[in-house]
Amino acid sequence: MQLKFKRGKQLDLSFPQIMGILNVTPDSFSDGGEHLNRAAAIDHCARMISEGATIIDIGGESTRPQAATVSSEEECERVLPVVEDICKRFDTIISLDTSNPELMRLGIEAGAHLINDVRSLQRPGALKAAVELEVPVCLMHMQGQPQDMQENPHYQDCVREVKDFLLKRATECEQAGISRSNIILDPGFCFGKSVQDNYALLKHLPEFAALPYPLLTGLSRKSMLGAVSALADPKERVCISAGAALLCAERGASIVRVHDVRETAQLLSLLRALREA
Repeated sequence: MQLKFKRGKQLDLSFPQIMGILNVTPDSFSDGGEHLNRAAAIDHCARMISEGATIIDIGGESTRPQAATVSSEEECERVLPVVEDICKRFDTIISLDTSNPELMRLGIEAGAHLINDVRSLQRPGALKAAVELEVPVCLMHMQGQPQDMQENPHYQDCVREVKDFLLKRATECEQAGISRSNIILDPGFCFGKSVQDNYALLKHLPEFAALPYPLLTGLSRKSMLGAVSALADPKERVCISAGAALLCAERGASIVRVHDVRETAQLLSLLRALREA
């Protein structure tokens, strides 16, 4: 399976690929403020590429629980200069971690290749923008919004409901004009889920991998890992995050979204060796 992008880029998904996280925000849960400076953002991007990331996911709005909202103008001001700088210096795939249709349009025009939307293109104008841009999109499940999603998440059957939502939303996007080959799905770990919900999703991840779309997972440094490891500081969750990425890859994820690229790449090399044995 391959993802095809504008400007002739392709990504082979026959083996799991690493998406490196580049947050240009002051308030992301793990690395807020570390890469607000453009030079720091570029240095971090260079490091992740050298360590094995094939996609760089740039976010200008924190979506951690109870995160403050960001205006479209401010989000664009944070992200677009970094997209432009990366395009000038690196031959890599750039993902826009955004729900903002204005940033989608301007970011793709500036050189980005992929839209990664935690709101599944449900903001006004987002679906229309994605259809017209004709680029791959990642649709994620989230119960509620970042401001309230962790207050009281509740499901009758989390695995079934998340899967049903993603299939329904993918169908709606196809009907609107997005090619099936341009759709990626993400179950949205820790976005409106309890700890038990998250581990039910991880246990049943092969069911999501069996759907006719590539699967993206993002567990890196998240609270579900802290809950089982007694690691309160997200920055201390490097080892368990890499292990979680390996589990996701082994269970069928095509793309793993991570903060710690070097450690994740080391563990994925083990998976590659096992598959090739």
